[in-house]
Amino acid sequence: MSDIWKEICAVTDIPVLGSRRVQRAQGPQVALFRTADDQVYALLDRCPHKAGPLSQGIVFGKAVACPLHNWTIALDTGCAREPDEGSTPRFSVRIEGGQVLLNRAELDTLAIELAPVKAGPCTRAC
Repeated sequence: MSDIWKEICAVTDIPVLGSRRVQRAQGPQVALFRTADDQVYALLDRCPHKAGPLSQGIVFGKAVACPLHNWTIALDTGCAREPDEGSTPRFSVRIEGGQVLLNRAELDTLAIELAPVKAGPCTRAC
């Protein structure tokens, strides 16, 4: 493994048809998704519509449904499926020896200017 890649977890640490979140020093978390055929994808844990936490959505095929408004986001591109529009940043993933690795430069730079997504009850008037 080179300095370019950061080991995150084992593939088996991500539930099949589920997700796992990766905390970053800045910006929103990254969501790792595992498909039924054990492919792993990584997207910013933020729907392009209203910033819903994609990690809490339902994974089906090679997509995830946002838990807020059911937008479907393609795992391989981060793009919303028609008729919806927009995209969320995608992170490069590598699998080595059953371990999931993410690109360090992408973790340190992609979408760090965005506020982290806050899940849970509203603390102000919604």
